[in-house]
Amino acid sequence: MPFSLHLEDWRGWIADEEVHNPAPSHRISAQLGSTLPAMLRRRLDDAGRATCDILEALDPNADFPLVHASRHGDTTHTLEMLEALARGEPISPTRFSMSVHNAVLGVHSISRKHHRPMQALGACGDEFDAILHEAKGYLVEGHRAVVAVLSEAPLPSAYQGHTEHPGIACAVGIRLTLDRGRRLMASDPVGAAHPTPLEVMSWLNGDAPFLDGRHRWQLGAE
Repeated sequence: MPFSLHLEDWRGWIADEEVHNPAPSHRISAQLGSTLPAMLRRRLDDAGRATCDILEALDPNADFPLVHASRHGDTTHTLEMLEALARGEPISPTRFSMSVHNAVLGVHSISRKHHRPMQALGACGDEFDAILHEAKGYLVEGHRAVVAVLSEAPLPSAYQGHTEHPGIACAVGIRLTLDRGRRLMASDPVGAAHPTPLEVMSWLNGDAPFLDGRHRWQLGAE
């Protein structure tokens, strides 16, 4: 079944600037969350702050539906709360509220007074394919553009070696349309590769001709 969108713009962030970075025109500033109110900023880790910065950069007027996907979410704090419960200790309601999968979008919507549709996703490694299909649905409904972000926070040591992870906190966001920007096309299903934000950024930078997920994704010329 044919599937195509258009990539209008994108932004990326990686916790360690020496590992890899997008070109300056697509890079999120190291001053993460600088436009967030302090009370909201302190509730987020760096991956959450970077996600908010990406959303603001790609949707400055809070006009578009937003999709945020993360395979693992805030695993660090979730594990800490589970360990506290195992010890019979109480957990913070605030910490719990910030560990749920839609917490970052909630903070962003409060900060930016965003009232358009928002969707938080986890898809067992298929997050990149999922955000594109979610975006296509919103665009077909008549929205001019959709902003989608894929992010990963640091993974606790207890999970190391037991799940796929890029090895570093990172986030990448894309603004998608039906007819403006570089055409993004999908081939027939190719398997079950699980692209991370790092791999998506490398592909967007032009370091790879295609990106394998559930589909093989390719970008048209500039």
